[in-house]
Amino acid sequence: MANALQQIIRERLDGERWSYGDVARRGGIPRSTVHHLATTDHMTRMPQPATLEGLAQGLGLPLRTIRQAAAEACGIHLYAPAGEPAPVSDASGDPEVDVLIASVQRLSAEDRRHVAALVESLLKRGSDAS
Repeated sequence: MANALQQIIRERLDGERWSYGDVARRGGIPRSTVHHLATTDHMTRMPQPATLEGLAQGLGLPLRTIRQAAAEACGIHLYAPAGEPAPVSDASGDPEVDVLIASVQRLSAEDRRHVAALVESLLKRGSDAS
C-alpha cells in the first residue's frame, strides 16, 4: 500500500499526465529525488525543507499538504502551534520546528527531560549574550 506522499505524487502525475522529470523541472529539484519520494514505501526521515518546497512547487500543491503527507509517511504527526488550526499552515514558520515538536513526542520521558534541559541551557546562553 502506498504511503500518503506516494499517493499525492501518483495522483498529480496521473491527473496532469506529468512525468517525474516534469515535476522535477517545475520544482527545481533532481528527477531522482522525485522518483525516490514517489517509490519509497517507508521513509525513515523527513526530507529537507528545500526538497519539500521544490516538490510542492513541482506538483503545484500547497507546501502544507506536501509537508503533512511526508510527515505521515515517516510516522510523524505534526501538531499546530498553540492558537493555530491544524494542520500546520505554510505561514506558521519553520518546518524544522514542526519536525522537532513532532519528534519530541516519540522520546521517552527521561529523554524529553534531557532535551528540555538542553533547550533551557541554550536559551539562557542566548539571553546572557544579549
